[in-house]
Amino acid sequence: MTPSPASYNDLQLRIKTILPATYRDCYESVQPVSMGSAGLKFAPDGQVAWNEIWTTFCDLAMAGGPPHKGKLLLPATPAAIAADPARHQQVLAEICRGIALVTELPVQPSPHPGWVQIECPDPVMAGWLLRAITMENVAVRAHGTLLELPAGPAYRLEKEIKNVITVIAKTTHYWVEHMWPAQERAIGELFAALEPHSPLLTPNPDAPPLTPPGIEQTTGLTPTPALYDGWLGLACPTVAAAVWLIRALVASNVLARREETTLYVPLNPTTDPAARRLTALLAELCAFAREQQVL
Repeated sequence: MTPSPASYNDLQLRIKTILPATYRDCYESVQPVSMGSAGLKFAPDGQVAWNEIWTTFCDLAMAGGPPHKGKLLLPATPAAIAADPARHQQVLAEICRGIALVTELPVQPSPHPGWVQIECPDPVMAGWLLRAITMENVAVRAHGTLLELPAGPAYRLEKEIKNVITVIAKTTHYWVEHMWPAQERAIGELFAALEPHSPLLTPNPDAPPLTPPGIEQTTGLTPTPALYDGWLGLACPTVAAAVWLIRALVASNVLARREETTLYVPLNPTTDPAARRLTALLAELCAFAREQQVL
């Protein structure tokens, strides 16, 4: 495939549109290096002072920074919740308390077991957070203005609970503090323009393991063993290649993330039978990446 310069320029414009202004002219130079983890701080009542922990954050994974989690953080299964419902309620309460402190957004346990539900001011913010948090390797869902983040009875205060609160603190910080209203409007216009011909492609956790036919031949990327329902792993030669591709995919209305050099893309037989759209898009993006000497 010979990449189209016009299509490549459009891709770059879409990437710049969704990135906070601080990254728009320098995202290619962002390095996936972590700042390290902030320690917990406790208020006089013994509870974690979630709103006092961070003074700054690592770069967004969307911009090329390190994903907040090395592996995907998933919600608990119904069986795990049923086995320890009291502890699950404690975890839900603490995650909701922390999210309220760091975002000042309405939050409550979701009617769907294993999730907490956040009310965003508008669907554009919820949609942008969905994309940004996915790239941080934390399970997330969105519908309209509602955003859902994971929970479970095995979540520990200093680990998984902190992970969930940190990722929403980080991403809402970039949305609120680093986006101008004009850019937020431009993001909403981009999402609306993409949706009719390229609806947002999300993973279907009920999808059976599938290696789309021809994906290795058309992309040059080798599928990895199945680890997550609804996600297909593809081995990239470098971290830089994986970062380039997840950014390009998300700018093309496809959720994506990476674990080290493995690119994860969504499988959804309901909205993308046999992953035909995904395969065609990846073939085009890999061609762009080779032209740019990323692959």
